Amino acid sequence: MKFLRDMASVSAIGLAFWGGSAKGQDVLPRPDPPFRGVMNPDVRKSTEDWPADVKAPKGAPNILLILVDDVGFSATHTFGGAINTPAFDKLAQQGLRYNEFHVNAICAPSRASLLSGRTDHQIGFGSISEFGTGYPGYNTLWPKSAASVAEVLKDSGYNTAAFGKWHNTPAFQATPAGPFDRWPTGLGFEYFYGFLSAFDSQYYPRLYRDTTPVEPSKTPREGYSLTEDMTNDAIRWLHLQQASSDKPFFLYFATAATHTPHQVPEKWIAPYKGTFDEGWDKLREETFERQKKLGVIPVNAEDTPRPPGLPAWDSLPENQRKLLARQAEVYAGFTTQADYEIGRLIQAIKDEGKADNTLIIEIFGDNGGCAEDGPTGYDARDVHGVPLKIDQRLAISDKLGSEVYMNAAAAAWAWAFTTPLQGTKADASHLGGSRDPMIMVWPERIRQGGGLRSQFTHLDDVAPTLYEAAGIAPPKIVNGVEQMPLYGTSFLYTIDRPNEPSRHHVQVFETNGNKAIYKDGWWAGQLLRASWERIGGPGMSDKEVAIEQLLI
Repeated sequence: MKFLRDMASVSAIGLAFWGGSAKGQDVLPRPDPPFRGVMNPDVRKSTEDWPADVKAPKGAPNILLILVDDVGFSATHTFGGAINTPAFDKLAQQGLRYNEFHVNAICAPSRASLLSGRTDHQIGFGSISEFGTGYPGYNTLWPKSAASVAEVLKDSGYNTAAFGKWHNTPAFQATPAGPFDRWPTGLGFEYFYGFLSAFDSQYYPRLYRDTTPVEPSKTPREGYSLTEDMTNDAIRWLHLQQASSDKPFFLYFATAATHTPHQVPEKWIAPYKGTFDEGWDKLREETFERQKKLGVIPVNAEDTPRPPGLPAWDSLPENQRKLLARQAEVYAGFTTQADYEIGRLIQAIKDEGKADNTLIIEIFGDNGGCAEDGPTGYDARDVHGVPLKIDQRLAISDKLGSEVYMNAAAAAWAWAFTTPLQGTKADASHLGGSRDPMIMVWPERIRQGGGLRSQFTHLDDVAPTLYEAAGIAPPKIVNGVEQMPLYGTSFLYTIDRPNEPSRHHVQVFETNGNKAIYKDGWWAGQLLRASWERIGGPGMSDKEVAIEQLLI
């Protein structure tokens, strides 16, 4: 009888807690519920009580969050570019395009904001994981006071999984020995398949499944490609989740494309043969006109001039133009492959019959186009890392895209793929580094597709948007730690209020000392040094260029 009295006391404590102020979604994970059954010495007079699983709010949507890497504002056909992106086009027809969506100008900081709802500096990602320093805002140590959106959704009744690039584990913790609390599976994702760095080979990636190193399933000769592999794994997880659970899912899909190295099978490159022969100046001019027709820039917009340090296309010798045109073809093929694989994943959701109540947010670029590889790009080097002569590089250019070269396109292509904005990746002072295309699709809520929204929005607005869509209030305490407030603001209101002013009023940007501030339609920025000046700028010797590139 004493045991029963003790158990009754425990239940009373539980009831008091559940009846207090810290209850429901204020605290995650939710505390164990009190026993509500009956215990009696006579088992016939006893009643069992099994705690119910945590359920997501009724009608909460499935969520597919897609992030593509290193793509400028105007690269995709969907936003006026020359690169075919039919899956992105289809999303645009079904949902809403956002032409004033902003990112953090470089990889890891953008992902930190996206998955937390806070600014990059608030959670220690003022720089990328490899460059962490022991100072607030830059240590790359995701704080416990900023639970990820995956953590909140998981503890609110979702199944969660992440695929592809994960760039938010401190470099000194990204080993099979851990610690693992800042790996995807330590930050709310129940499953992870991908890699833990800024970039990796498309043919021989260093993969992890959860926290265990794994080898690619095939060799390049057998047709292996990382983008295809991660899509296959994501579809496999989706089918298993749908067969085994009635929970909604949160699937985060972050491609390695189109970050260096630009590696993609030749079948994706071949359709672009000759597309870029007229060069970046002509490409930017033609893109600018298409953007006006699509409405993604105002009809009275003015293009910005080619910046000092980037040459006119017609000023280059013929052999150099041939090499650089091939670089753009490879980049375009890499982008189209990524779009195709994203389309396959979306089709798998449709095949499961879940399309109507699946909220899809696709962000086609975590920063602007990448100009970090200098005026002539990156491909064949000697044993000391010094670029070969242009004629030598041209002679091997048909191998670009294969596993042989860690290649990347010349800086001016990034400028052309960012029309009409100034700046590129890492230039947080200008929109070319800090603005990318975004599309939102949710058939149950967005009845008429094809619309355009021009409210100022930012990566740190995505988590609040997902919470509102799911009917989940951001928790005050997670795993016993008081949470810092969300910085971002939900943009779900833009679905029904296309002309309402932005509810996001102030945003600060800073990368590598380049910085800007936005305030209610006004922008002030300071550029210390453009990324193409940092690597391969005027006056740098080949040896200095090689050293710079080895350091990043």
